Amino acid sequence: MSRITDFLGESAEIRQLKHLALQVAKTEVSVLITGETGSGKEVLARFIHDNSRRSQEQFIPVNCAAIPSGILESELFGHEKGAFTGAVQSRKGYFETADRGTIFLDEIGDMPLETQVKVLRVIESGDFQRVGASEIVRSDARIIAATNKNLPQAVAEKTFREDLYYRLHSVELRLPPLRERGQDILLLAGHFIRLFERKHGISFEGFTSDSSEMLLRYNWPGNVRELRNLLESILILERGKQITPDILDRHLAQRTRHKSLVYDPEKSEKNELNLIYSSLIRLHQEITEIKQILSHEQEETARETKPPLLLPPAPNREEPGGEAREKTSAQREILTIEELEKRAISQALETFGGNRRQTAKALGLNERTLYRKLRTYGLDGRRFG
Repeated sequence: MSRITDFLGESAEIRQLKHLALQVAKTEVSVLITGETGSGKEVLARFIHDNSRRSQEQFIPVNCAAIPSGILESELFGHEKGAFTGAVQSRKGYFETADRGTIFLDEIGDMPLETQVKVLRVIESGDFQRVGASEIVRSDARIIAATNKNLPQAVAEKTFREDLYYRLHSVELRLPPLRERGQDILLLAGHFIRLFERKHGISFEGFTSDSSEMLLRYNWPGNVRELRNLLESILILERGKQITPDILDRHLAQRTRHKSLVYDPEKSEKNELNLIYSSLIRLHQEITEIKQILSHEQEETARETKPPLLLPPAPNREEPGGEAREKTSAQREILTIEELEKRAISQALETFGGNRRQTAKALGLNERTLYRKLRTYGLDGRRFG
């Protein structure tokens, strides 16, 4: 049973990730967690540790990018007294401290090559030496590493050891960025608000529906860390009052250097319409091609088995009511944008058997936008497939 707050998330991606993490937690295999900065890699690492057989032992997080390369080796493996200037006494390193527990090497892609060699040795044998010592020290620490870098590319560029990459890559867990987690955004926001209410003794009046929609539409370049910091700032500076779109926009703008990162409803709607139109055009082209193929095959079959059929004469525009009938027929083919959009979404849902994730991907929409449009068009309760 985890001793910390569960790894929060109800999106399909996070449910699958938690399932894999729980499977991995019961083993002793090394784990590599990949994901953008601020996406919650350390929280996932703690989740694995807290659900492992080592949960009663220490979890030691180490940010490899935050420690100067000149002292990283000493921090990881410890040092003997007099090993270098300032080493006035012997000191254990993180690997020794994490013995029988878990060591989390965050941002391992920034680790110097010479240190990577010694980490590889620890993974393979559990052996290492303190800086300035000849004695072999053993550590039974489980290793979980994380990075926001493209390690295969780093291997190709000779900035990361290939053998270390493959040892860490026994199991890779990819943590999706917050913008891909849709419904998790409001779930995490509620969790953080409750946390900060207790921490600061401030009662929060909540978000308006429009500001909640803004939270869903914002692209969160700083991921979960940005969401957490933003909500704490708003709670304190606004003294817990209800958050409107204007307030949220002001706080987002203060944190954003590029205006394009801030929610723009008009631009967003135009982008969505363009995506819908593109999808409709593709669907129309595909249907037209299929009809042409079928029509050609039917014509070939008819010529081989049946005498030619006489087609009825074309409507006479001079006949009374002939032109009116043509106009009425044409008018029936004119659909509003909303009807086109609804038809495209409905057809895509039927194509993918009701799978909303595949539907959103095929239409070029994110899942949050698709869920909203399903509610708008009354398609959320329909069964497909």
